[in-house]
Amino acid sequence: MTTPLYTLTAVQTLSLLKNDNVTVEDYARSLLDRIHERDNTVKAWAYLADRSLVLNQARALDQVPRDQRGPLHGLAIGVKDTMNTKDMPTQFGSPIYQGHQSGFDSSAVAVLRAAGALIFGKTTTTEFTVTNSGPGTTNPHDPNRTPGGSSCGSAAVVADMQVPLSLGAQTGGSIIRPASFSGVFAMKPTHNAISTEGQKTFAPTFDTFGFFARSIEDLQVLAEVFALEDDEPPEEVPIEQVSVALIKTPFWASAGPGTVTAMNEATTILKSCGVRVEEVSFSPEVSDVETLKRIQTVITAGEAQAAFLREYRVGKTSLAPEICRMVENASNYTKKERVQAYDTYANMRRIVDNIAEKYSVILTPSAIDEAPLGLGDMGSATFNTLWTGFHMPVINIPAFRGSHDMPVGVSLVAPRYRDQHLLKISQILGEVMVQNTGRGQI
Repeated sequence: MTTPLYTLTAVQTLSLLKNDNVTVEDYARSLLDRIHERDNTVKAWAYLADRSLVLNQARALDQVPRDQRGPLHGLAIGVKDTMNTKDMPTQFGSPIYQGHQSGFDSSAVAVLRAAGALIFGKTTTTEFTVTNSGPGTTNPHDPNRTPGGSSCGSAAVVADMQVPLSLGAQTGGSIIRPASFSGVFAMKPTHNAISTEGQKTFAPTFDTFGFFARSIEDLQVLAEVFALEDDEPPEEVPIEQVSVALIKTPFWASAGPGTVTAMNEATTILKSCGVRVEEVSFSPEVSDVETLKRIQTVITAGEAQAAFLREYRVGKTSLAPEICRMVENASNYTKKERVQAYDTYANMRRIVDNIAEKYSVILTPSAIDEAPLGLGDMGSATFNTLWTGFHMPVINIPAFRGSHDMPVGVSLVAPRYRDQHLLKISQILGEVMVQNTGRGQI
């Protein structure tokens, strides 16, 4: 039986397209048929390009001579609906921007198009990525559970094999948590390593562009297109020479049974393969839960005041109450507090980065537990926001399952601007974790 084209990873698809073993048009038809079959259940598209438009673009790509084809020639990609697209609406999950079309591409989307990608549509998100509910998007593994927010649609379309790659953005945990809930690989690169120009901001100190895939190899493809480079090319490291810092973080008391089991299983698997795993705690300066929470909130809320002032002034009645409260500074945070928070977090970044430099990688939770029941709560970013604020690259490894047989991931973290190193180590460690649990693929 022939393998359906929609089930292929990005790397598998690119190989077929490059050698003209399949046409972009046939590939696009397979994905469109898959979306037609599943969209009423998963509901992951805020806007899906017209079928005839997609197929016309596919035919045009088929006419591109082989020697002129880009690295993503014909590959289908979903784009989070916070990123501008010149030929599709960008609505930010908000009624204020219903039907809004910017007429230009964000930096990331323009880079993808230049590489030959086929932009399929815009994936669902919560209102301006702030609220923790909204879209009716469901988890492909169980429609009664959330895929996580705010990049809910981007995680779901990859998990459901509607497209092989998608784009997301993370202020707290909006890439890594949905990847964990939905059982896909995802990468949140180093902060500002990829331009966020042309996408809606929430809190620039935290806002980070990233992407979802069904293999580490596929993440690598996008990392290369977006020119993620380390100062030195990462070295080949035998698994026996890999060292792992097991960091449960000060928030470990929040971990549910699925995450506790996943972390224990990951540790056992890695040790059985000869990996040196050492449990490491943060120093006292980075260990107080309430201090960490307050610093994160002071910065994000303060930056949101500026980010959403326009929407507040022109469409307050259509703006979510929690966004209005941030613009109004309902918590009465002072500018002095913001300055102190910025300085404290900057010092924490240096401390945690120094820990990371002593190991090949950090192993840490991706989410509190498996995806919760219901669509009204998209989960907590408890285990994600600190790494986002530390500006360190993170990859979710979807190798485990919770008590309800739902996906549970673990995160691998590297020092800032060691993104290629992280991809290399994630390939090594992800492979043994997946092979030993029988989940996912590398």
